[in-house]
Amino acid sequence: MDSVDLNVLRSVLEWRRAGQQVVLYSVVQTWGSAPRPPGAMLALRGDGVVIGSVSGGCIEDDLIARLQDGRLAQDGPPVQLVTYGVTRDEAARFGLPCGGTLRLTEERVEDWAWVAQLLERCEAHEIVARELDLATGGVSLSSASKTDVVTFDGERLRAIYGPRWRLLLIGAGQLSRYVAEMARLLDFDVLICDPRDEFVYGWQEQHGRFVPGMPDEAVLNIQTDERTAIVCLTHDPRLDDMALLTALNSSAFYIGALGSRVNSQKRRENLAALGLSAEAIARLHGPIGLHIGSHTPSEIALSLMAEIVAIKNGVVPMQKKPLPVVAE
Repeated sequence: MDSVDLNVLRSVLEWRRAGQQVVLYSVVQTWGSAPRPPGAMLALRGDGVVIGSVSGGCIEDDLIARLQDGRLAQDGPPVQLVTYGVTRDEAARFGLPCGGTLRLTEERVEDWAWVAQLLERCEAHEIVARELDLATGGVSLSSASKTDVVTFDGERLRAIYGPRWRLLLIGAGQLSRYVAEMARLLDFDVLICDPRDEFVYGWQEQHGRFVPGMPDEAVLNIQTDERTAIVCLTHDPRLDDMALLTALNSSAFYIGALGSRVNSQKRRENLAALGLSAEAIARLHGPIGLHIGSHTPSEIALSLMAEIVAIKNGVVPMQKKPLPVVAE
């Protein structure tokens, strides 16, 4: 469920609307050490242009060659299976490490209405399952949950797609600019809230989208969900704590606030005094980021985004000791 694959589907939709022929490849099974996981996608346009990836590069070259030398069938079954790396020699030829093997679906995109529907549902922040019938090429869409995974039984492929991960920054200061830039490179949808007009100057639209209102209103107005991270960076407890009181009771997967260990402990005590439960306060990350000896704004941004990505990917950071939880 990688939002990078949504960019592949956006290109598929654009190409098909322009009358281009498109073949969509999806990784459905891997054995050994394969470069890309099940669900990874690549789209091949009729003139050989590609977007996405299913390996480290060598398999992409062969897929293009299949189109150019006529191995790619122009008729017959709408979906076929293509396997790479069955033998050790072939694994070495295509750059698959440790004798890895991967199997792809090769799908001619004829009726592309499902692509538009899937993208529209993801834009509405819905997690969607796409089921592909290999015998007929038929595609059906249904709602899915964040715990669903890619499945393939030899006859049907069920792949999961979701909206982009989001990062809401409370505060538009210098540190937020570095965080926003790194988050965008990691394909996060960046949102910024700062009611202080003095800090808004110099932000460009490509850096992120501003959410109007006070911080607590912003947390509510963006409809915070489990694919949202919220980080308070104003260093002003009047603004940061306002956001935290709402965020810590939301379903955001990461909630953090800038501050030293001493200030972070004081913040926990203040939140408890304001009536927030110990369970909610325990969700707060502070000090933010992994311990890399960071001092400059860019280094702090790097440590923060490393921690957010680790938690997004289900990895529990071990580089810092947790602060004690304040009792109710």
